[in-house]
Amino acid sequence: MSADEIDYNIVFPDAGTSERHWQGTKEPVVILLGWAGCKDKHLSKYSSIYNEQGCVTIRYTAPLKTVFISESFGYKELSSTALKLLEILYDYEVENSPVFFHVFSNGGFMLYRYVVELLHSDKQFSSLCVVGAVVDSAPGSGNIRGALRALAATLGPKISPLLRYVLLALFAVSVFLLRVVLYPLTKFIHKNHYDAVQDGPPAWPHLHLYSRADLVIRYRDVEQFMEAVKKKGVSVDGYDFASSSHVCHFRDFPEQYTRKCRVFLAACMKDLEGVEKVKKRQHLQKSK
Repeated sequence: MSADEIDYNIVFPDAGTSERHWQGTKEPVVILLGWAGCKDKHLSKYSSIYNEQGCVTIRYTAPLKTVFISESFGYKELSSTALKLLEILYDYEVENSPVFFHVFSNGGFMLYRYVVELLHSDKQFSSLCVVGAVVDSAPGSGNIRGALRALAATLGPKISPLLRYVLLALFAVSVFLLRVVLYPLTKFIHKNHYDAVQDGPPAWPHLHLYSRADLVIRYRDVEQFMEAVKKKGVSVDGYDFASSSHVCHFRDFPEQYTRKCRVFLAACMKDLEGVEKVKKRQHLQKSK
């Protein structure tokens, strides 16, 4: 499948910026997965956090229908999207670079779930070197009211009030039946993103940025998820911005948000350097 079939944006830094920040090592490739309804002009503001650090960035946001309809009804359209997304690394010959994710809300996390599964199971992608992930305002689980708020926000003000009401009502009833009432049965066919990643978490470090003021994703869901994967040996850190609303932490606290992302990326890259040094030392010892 060609990666050209999905609408993404890729930005390469100039060589001088990369050399200044990474000093001869391969610059990271940061993959940003937008929230449902996210416009690229908004996502590009986040990618600048990494572009200014000499990173390659890939921006992608899954279509609304895929996030709100396909996933809700158990259709795994995002699985093929995840495949195409990872193929971009090979198309641009950056598959040997360190890979870092920045994931937004449940819309981005639903896609991230399938990326993680591919990295676990696919022979080709298992060789990719993922160093870490920032997760902004996610993941949430079983919050129908929050999902309705998210859908209402993405529909926008241009849609007629009657159509808005009908769409929200249908969505609420469907999700309540499939993802709450019948979920003890349907989860054997299709787990939700929250449970899937919690049950099979990736090994790389995660930084969760969230807020107890978020009305879409409950902060308790984020904290419970962090505790669950931490018990499975995953390095997890989190920061509660306390007052910012859903996916608005960067808007309300730009300097603090930027600093946390860059410090975390630098720490992940430093950990990678340590692992590579150990591997080289072991290789030298074996060759003697």
